[in-house]
Parts: sequence; C-alpha cells; structure tokens
Amino acid sequence: MRGSYNGCGLNVLSLLIFVLSQFVEGFSVENYVQKPAPGPIGRERIDLNRGWRFLRSTTNPDNLIYDERPDTLISNETVILKPWILPSANNFINDPAKQHERPDGNPGSEVPFVQGSFDDSEWDIVNLPHDWAIKGPFYTEEDAIVGGGMGRLPIHGISWYRRKLSLDRADKGKSIYLDIDGAMSYAMVWLNGNLVGGWPFGYSSFRLDLTPYLKAGEDNQLAIRLDNPTDSSRWYPGGGIYRNVWLTKVNPTHVAQWGTFVSTREVSSQSAEVDIVVDVENNGDTDSKVAVSTDIHAFDAVTGKAGDKVAEFQREVVHLDAGQKISINSSTTVENPQLWGPLPAKTPYLYIAVTKLFDKHKAIDTYETRFGIRSLTFDGERGLSVNGEHIRIQGVNQHHDLGALGAAFNTRAAERQLENLQNLGCNAIRMAHNPPATELLDLTDRMGFLVIDESFDCWEREKTANDYHLLFPDWHEPDLRSFIRRDQNRPSVIAWSVGNEVGEQYTEEAGAALAQKLHDIAHEEDPTRPATASMNYAKPNMSFPHAVDLISLNYQGEGIRDTPPYDGLEGITTPPLYPGFHKEFPEKLMFGSETAATLSTRGTYLFPVTNESSAPALDKEGGGGDPVSRRVSAYELYTAEFGSSPDKVFATQDDYPYVAGEFVWAGWDYLGEPEPYYLARSSYFGIIDLAGFRKDSYYLYQSRWRPDLRIAHILPHWNWPDRLGQVTPVHVFSAADEAELFLNGVSQGRQTKEASNYRFRWDDIVYRPGELLVTTYKDGEEWANSTVRTTGEAGQLRLTADRTDIRADGNDLSFVTLEVLDNEGNLVPSADNTTMFSLSGPGEIVATDNGDPADMVSFATTERKAFNGYALAIVRAKVDSSGTIILRATGMGFQHAEVILQSEV
Repeated sequence: MRGSYNGCGLNVLSLLIFVLSQFVEGFSVENYVQKPAPGPIGRERIDLNRGWRFLRSTTNPDNLIYDERPDTLISNETVILKPWILPSANNFINDPAKQHERPDGNPGSEVPFVQGSFDDSEWDIVNLPHDWAIKGPFYTEEDAIVGGGMGRLPIHGISWYRRKLSLDRADKGKSIYLDIDGAMSYAMVWLNGNLVGGWPFGYSSFRLDLTPYLKAGEDNQLAIRLDNPTDSSRWYPGGGIYRNVWLTKVNPTHVAQWGTFVSTREVSSQSAEVDIVVDVENNGDTDSKVAVSTDIHAFDAVTGKAGDKVAEFQREVVHLDAGQKISINSSTTVENPQLWGPLPAKTPYLYIAVTKLFDKHKAIDTYETRFGIRSLTFDGERGLSVNGEHIRIQGVNQHHDLGALGAAFNTRAAERQLENLQNLGCNAIRMAHNPPATELLDLTDRMGFLVIDESFDCWEREKTANDYHLLFPDWHEPDLRSFIRRDQNRPSVIAWSVGNEVGEQYTEEAGAALAQKLHDIAHEEDPTRPATASMNYAKPNMSFPHAVDLISLNYQGEGIRDTPPYDGLEGITTPPLYPGFHKEFPEKLMFGSETAATLSTRGTYLFPVTNESSAPALDKEGGGGDPVSRRVSAYELYTAEFGSSPDKVFATQDDYPYVAGEFVWAGWDYLGEPEPYYLARSSYFGIIDLAGFRKDSYYLYQSRWRPDLRIAHILPHWNWPDRLGQVTPVHVFSAADEAELFLNGVSQGRQTKEASNYRFRWDDIVYRPGELLVTTYKDGEEWANSTVRTTGEAGQLRLTADRTDIRADGNDLSFVTLEVLDNEGNLVPSADNTTMFSLSGPGEIVATDNGDPADMVSFATTERKAFNGYALAIVRAKVDSSGTIILRATGMGFQHAEVILQSEV
C-alpha cells in the first residue's frame, strides 16, 4: 500500500495558533492559498515527437543486450544490461528489500551511437509515434522469419533513436524526466553517454530521471535502443517508439508520476463524496515545506478546458525530507454532480481536479487529473449497474494496431474506430491483451465506453518463445502497479484484467496462488475496482476462479466444440459453462470476455452454405473456406474451431439472463493471427475489416444491440452470373419479427422470427438476376425495407472523405473511401479494379488498404486493387501548411474521381 497522510483538519483554536506561528516566521496560510495565474504553473510538459534520427539493424550492431533469450547468441563481448535496467522499476516495487541497487559502471558508454560526437546524418529522419515495420514488405513465404501470427511484417531487429535536447539555464535546479508512453521493446536509454535506465515490456509507459546526466544550456545527446525479437507475440506488436514521448520539467518538490488517485462514493444526482490521494515527492537535496491545494472543476473534454469550480479539498501543509514521498488523503462533497455513464443510455460528464503545491507565496507545481463521478455495482444476478441503472455490456475486443497505420498510435484513427463501434451499438471495449495508449482512454472517457483494462497475455508459462514469460519474474509487479497507477483515474475503466488465457489455469493450486498474488497487487493499488483474469480452461470446480472478483470467460460460456458440426475437431470440448459458474459463484458478476470468434472476409460468399446456425470454417464443400484465395464466407455462420457464431452466442446469453453481457472477438480485424489462413497478413475475426469497411456481421450485431434502429440488411449481393439457376441462400439481419422477401417482384415467403432465431433465412432461393426486396414488420407494423440489385459492369469511381477539414498538425487524418460503381451509380460488389491514388496540395498519402486479409501489397503503396468494390486512402496534412488538398483516384478506362480537403493551421 502507498504510505498515507491523513489530513483530518484543524479546529478553530489550532488553526488560529497555526496562523499566528506561521505569521511570526513570515510564512502565512494566506500565502499558501492565494490563487496563482491560470495555467500549469511550475510544470512543463514538452512534446519530443519530432526530428529523431533512426537506424534499424537485423543483427546486433553494438554487442549489447538486456538479458539472454532463446533467440540470442551470447559471446564474450556481449554486455548484459539487466542489472542496470532493473532499478528503473523501483518506484513500483513496494517492498524496499526487493528493490534493486544499481551496480557501478556505465555499460554501453563506448558505443558510438550514444555519443554526442557520432555522425548520424545518414540515418533516417522520423517523427514519433513511429512503427518501423508497417511499410513492409510482407513476408509471403510459408517459413518466414515473421509468420502470420505476427502479421508477416519486419517487426524484428535492433534500432536506435537519437535526438538532441536543449535546455535553458533557467532549468537549472529542476527535475527533468523523460516520459515514454510505449516503445517496442526492451527500451534502454542513454543521455550524454550515460546509461539512464530502461523498461523491457513494450506496452508499459515509463519515466526515467534525466536530471543527473543533463548539461543545462548545452545540447544533450539522447539515445534510445530497442530490441524487438521474433516469436515475442501472438499478434502484430509493431516495432519502434510507437507512442508519444515527453520531456517533463518540474521543481524538485512536485506531485509524483501518476501521483493522484481520485475515487467517488455515495453517488447520487444530489451529491457525491469524492476522495483524493495526492503523492508528493521531494527529489531535492534539502528538506521542503509545501501546501497542497486541490480544486474540482467541470471539464469540457472536447475543448480540453476546465470550467467552473464545483468543490475544493481541504488544504494541507506537509514537511518532506530530502528524497521523501508522502501521500495525502482528503475528501470533499460535490453537490448536484453531473454523472459519468456510457452512451447512449447515459452521458459521459467529466471533471478535472487541479492540484497545486505552494512554497510560501509561490506556486511551484500544478497537476491536473481528469475523472468522472459515477458508481458501479457488480451483481451476480443483475449484472452491471452504473449509477444505479442496469447496463448490459455490449462490448468488443480490440488489439492495439490501427490497420494500415500499424502500431504507431494516432488519435484520429482510434477515434474513427470507436465512432464506428458506437454506431454499431457497442458500449464497451476490452483492451486485448495489454495496456492501451493513454490517448485511447481519453477517447473512451470522452465518448462514454466501458473499459476492461488488461495488463498481461501470459505469466510464467510461455505462449511463444520470447514473450512476456521471460520478464514476468522481475517485472510483473512494477508493470502491474505502474499500469494501474497510470489508468486509475479513468471513469471508463470499470475493472482490471491481470491476465488472458494464462497457462497457469492448468497448474491447479500453484496457478491459483499466482492469480491471487496479482489480484492482491491490483487491490493494493486500487481497492475501488474488481480484478479478474479471463479463463478459457479453468472450470467452476477448480481453484483458479476463486482468485478473481469477476467470472470472465473466453468461449466457455456458450460452449467449445460442443455441437455436431464441431465433432471430431482436435482440442477440448466444453459444454456451456455459464450455469456451472453461476451455481458455484452466484454472487460474482459473469460475462463473456471473448465470444464468437466468427470468421469472414468482407463481401465474399462461398457455396453451398451450411444449414447449421454455427459451424467451423473448413476447406471443404460447404465449409465456408477457400484456401486458394485465403478467404472465408461472409454469411457469418463460420467460426474458428473453438468459436461460435453470433447466433449461437445470442441464444446462449438469452438462456442465461444473469450473464452481464459480452465482448465479441473482435471489433475490428487486426494485423496478425490470420486464423484460419496463416499465409495471410491479418485476422478474419472482425465485425469491421482492417480498412474500416463494415462486414455483414456489423448489421447482425446492430440489430441485436440497437433493436430500435430500423434496418433490414440483405446478404449476399446479387451479382452471380455463374450461378444462374443455382440455389443461392438469402439472409436478412433486422430487429423486426417478421419479413417477406421478393425476387423480381415475386414473394419468396413471409417468415416469423422464432425464439432463438436472430436472422431471417431463405435457404432455397434460386438465383436469377434482378432485384431482391425485403419488407420487414415489427409488432404487426411495417418496420424497414431494403433492396439489393444486380449491377452493371464497373464504369466509374467515387471518393468520399470521412472528414474534409483536417488540422495541419502532422497527426490529423482524413480517411477517404474509394467505391467502384457501375454507370448507374451502384456499387459493383465484386469489383477488383486497380486504382492509382495521387495528391496535390499541402498533404500526403500515408497509406492505402482494401480490407482483404490476403492482400500482401505494402500499405505504403499508392496503387491499390479494390476489394469487393472498396479501397481506402489515408491522407495527412503537412505540418503548418494550410490550403487545399486534392486527392485523385484513376483506374484503367475510368474518368478520375477526386475529393477536396482543406488543411487548417
């Protein structure tokens, strides 16, 4: 537990004595509490993302390594840096006896790359966030050095990033920190030839103290080394410093890193009790005496501005010895609070706590904490309640890559993903399976998503040869504590997940003990939220589930390989386990942390179609898979061998209403893990494809999650010249309870949706070109209609931008959709025309894509084949360059299409 300082307040007499005594000393309470000028006085946070020199090598160019690994060869010249890196974790190791002492010496100082005199002018110039692997090329061979699981992109190698830091002489006496939000992986940092420290886990955000190594007023050489091994992940990890980097300048006495924890209790629309813990540290050489003041303001997440003050905490005066850290606890009441809750049922109101430190009359630090006022109730029968109202979890799992942009985080790209998911009816995100970018949590806070924040994919037992199991013994405590401290003020975060499908499920009492250890660390850091770990093997009668607060099941809830279509497949067979877990743990909220694992390729339909409601994707007639094209039929009935269709999942959850909801695997397709075709580049699991185009399953989930939305979605398309006279099943997704299908004006029958049916199916339709029309009804009244027509040949192109005005900040993006149309303006659903993108004006084409998991053309190309009628171009404005940007698309035999964008400084 953190140390605590309980400010219980002063009575009137004591306060008077205190004021008089301080007045005599020339140090008054009034000096402490006067309000400084607006702005973050005493603290400066500088963006270090621009102007880095970069070098990558697929061999070790410097004979340095963090520690031995299965993929490395150690020689007499190899320098192992682990003993010098471990002390970077000390602030997050609670037992002082287990903290690390830095050895003498300065390893790596002789390496030319760390020295200020080294000439790096031939190195690449890059801006951060940066993913060195995303431009490819893709590895297409079967035994590639980086296979399908990790996305077939060149993630491996050792890289160096270098840049100069210039400090003012006014910074003398300040504490200067380097804050790295994410670097993949085994980051090690030198400043002016001195090894500062590092952090090996590529998903962790971390801070290093540069102060002892800085030369004020001079150019300081910063050098960062990364080492990204093969076989380190089960999905695409990216490579490089792929999140933001900052320089933080503060006075020696300041609010510590992630030094506030704001929580709420006794929440109602009339009032809420708000508790705060403020960690103040003195990194100076002399003792200090400061006053701590925190005010609460309304916060506008769109503008980033603090509004009216609504409450304040009691001011406290504390004495800190040199090198000491103190925690101050305080409480206050907010009257008539605006409550945070998930959209669309609630509104995600936010507040900001502004903490200031005063040395006599002078403000020496300002620290801002965004938070929300809300209450959470986890009930084994009722599920989740937010602010006293039941909320069904309608969630998805999201990996961290951003498709054609790779792992390099971009706020607009992440916002676009969340906007599409919100339109789907999604209200929750599970961060699979690692700490996310902080800016992503800014978005979930602002946009009103519930979040399961997850730390690890494995513990001591490995899943791949170079994964986190190598780091777990030394780093699980600092990684977990730092992760929770970083994210603990997020109102969107409702629970911590300390593991996903870990191998310790199989080790009985030993595995349960380790789960309990991690659970306890989570509760030490944050006693206000539950901690869980997702289980794909542990059963109700085992020890492992006793160690978690929530029952978090991957696929076991609806059953694994438990129906006839899955007979004979290798792997465990599990009946639906929701009832068993509910019987054993009736008080624990339960949800599906991974459900479905449905496979599909957008716009692809293979025949014949299974008559089952759920079937494994197999390379056989009616199996839904085509190993030649590496595509899976989009009827949304075919799954991974361990998975279930949405229909089966919906039916199971309807049978067990105490289940709090689900997180579908997955919201968007992601790089890597291309089940079932590991010669492809990206997954088939998404409800939305890698480029951001909606699959048919989007409308199936939308009809479930937004039952008041009037939609009727028909599949497949109706361009089948080779299927004349052949059976071509037609399915319709709608929240309606009745539907009638017409082919060329002739009714094909009216259906009533029975219980446990979630789609309308006409499985005997014989193909004839023309028009499909469906009319749907709900409660006896017409609900929604939809039409699909046979189109003509491709004859024109159309470009549509998601946003035509973009900021000229080097980060903002416009996602431009290309559609291939016939001469009547209808999308040609099977079009695969090659298109050239070009651009004029103050912008650049960052990447292109088409959503085809089997397309092995580099994302960096400006020539892209359409896939089933669509392609995508991503445009960025140049920094500080306002003006008109014109994106053009040209195809053989077509008149070019264009879209006009405006960049604004």
